[in-house]
Amino acid sequence: CWEVRKHNSSEWCHFIRSNPDCRLDGGFLDYLDGVFCVFPPRLLPLAVTLYALWLLYLFVILGVTAEKFFCPNLSAISTNLKLSHNVAVFSLTSPLHGVTFLAFGNGAPDVFSAVVAFSNPRTAGLAIGAIFGAGVFVTTVVAGGIALVKPFTAASRPFLRDVIFYMVAVFLTFVVLYWGRIRLGEALGYLGLYVFYVLTVVLCTCIHRRQRGDGLPPPGPWEPEMQSDVEEPEPSGTNSGDYGEEYRPLLPSRESSLHILTSALSPLDYRKWRRKPWYWRLFKAFKVPVELVLLLTVPVVDPDKDDLNWKRPLNCLHILTSPLLCVLTLKSGAYGLYKVQGIFPVWGLVTLVASALALIIFISTRNEEPPKYHCVFAFLGFLASAMWINAAATELVNILRTLGVIFQLSNTVLGLTLLAWGNSIGDTFSDLTMARQGYPRMAFSACFGGIIFNILVGVGLGCLLQMTSSQPLVKLEPDSPLVWVLAGALGLSLVFSLVTVPAQCFQLGQAYGLCLIAYYLVFLCVALLTEFRVIHLSTP
Repeated sequence: CWEVRKHNSSEWCHFIRSNPDCRLDGGFLDYLDGVFCVFPPRLLPLAVTLYALWLLYLFVILGVTAEKFFCPNLSAISTNLKLSHNVAVFSLTSPLHGVTFLAFGNGAPDVFSAVVAFSNPRTAGLAIGAIFGAGVFVTTVVAGGIALVKPFTAASRPFLRDVIFYMVAVFLTFVVLYWGRIRLGEALGYLGLYVFYVLTVVLCTCIHRRQRGDGLPPPGPWEPEMQSDVEEPEPSGTNSGDYGEEYRPLLPSRESSLHILTSALSPLDYRKWRRKPWYWRLFKAFKVPVELVLLLTVPVVDPDKDDLNWKRPLNCLHILTSPLLCVLTLKSGAYGLYKVQGIFPVWGLVTLVASALALIIFISTRNEEPPKYHCVFAFLGFLASAMWINAAATELVNILRTLGVIFQLSNTVLGLTLLAWGNSIGDTFSDLTMARQGYPRMAFSACFGGIIFNILVGVGLGCLLQMTSSQPLVKLEPDSPLVWVLAGALGLSLVFSLVTVPAQCFQLGQAYGLCLIAYYLVFLCVALLTEFRVIHLSTP
């Protein structure tokens, strides 16, 4: 499909529509057809600009969905299943750093992007580039930024454990790429290695606590007492109009269903809006449409609230909108538009059944008290938010492939730059904020814990879902010699940290941070020079 720009501009549209390699799998929009057929050739810069803005907004959709809807519902599910808090969620007061539920929540955009990219051999390079690129970025720029912001002493055993596990995962991926395919046993091996990593973390934590006595260890001199909040909390996909304690009426009053619905659908807290700076307001204004649509389609259960975030009229509306969302986004709406017996569409059947169920729940419940089965809404919210993330990730992969065709860039370089940066930007800000608040060790551990999940589950699950009984393997053919630069750079950065951190007695300062950031800049220059064939490499 890259050959399209080599033809005369009058032939672009015919080439795109007649070439099978230019077909985008999944997604609601055909970006290649749009840029080469809808827009005239002279407006190509305008089309690229609009695509770039839409790409940024897709990253906003992924971030908002994961942060305010996906993660809170995962936390609610873990609470309802009575899972250990230390195993299920990421707690700043716990040395166990999100190896299961919230690791999935934080890594959901990365994993879904990898699953979507692996679904098509032509875009598998995006997944490899994003996973390796994010690994290099997080272990150099983010880890180096933490050391620059707040020099600290790293926890020796967790650091060595995470680096060794990550090196094994990178080596396995390097071997799989060298072979050019991944079989069922190897895909299961990725997931098995992550399970082994989780068990190792749990075992090490139990041993460490037993050695230091029962309960959580008191904070050391490097770790101040926990504040209640890192920053002023913003409601997680729930009702931004909820009053704080000082604004609540002294006497309880019954609210009408209409008032509950309108307040629950308001994504803005007007008191907070007035206090925030202009750039926060601008970014919030961009997020409001996304948050409003998500509030309409994704229920959120909050175990920390007295009413568990039960909003009777809105939750009854979710009974209708969430299943409709699922059937209309699954396979880009192909299942929802399918007609039963060739007569009645599936989305119509779902609407009838869901409307009847919503009416029954509305009649049989009250505004003031959540029903006993309210926890079911957490599972519904988890499924709906996962479908949102999957749909956004599909559009993201398709638009990146389109930009690659326009600029004649390989999927690998797009993965290691745009996709890796976009998926890592949230982790970057959260880790640096955590370091500034006085928790650099936790932020540093999060750098490695998150990317271990991304590479093992992203590659393992992404390839496993593409296998069938007739073809139990997935071909991974690198579309650029840049893949080997990526793999080598990531392995070298891990070896550098594995050698230099113990050599400094685990005391990480600004010199270490500057070295890591300089390393990433050199790597980026080499990667781009390799992509543009200034540096020529012989591939295996």
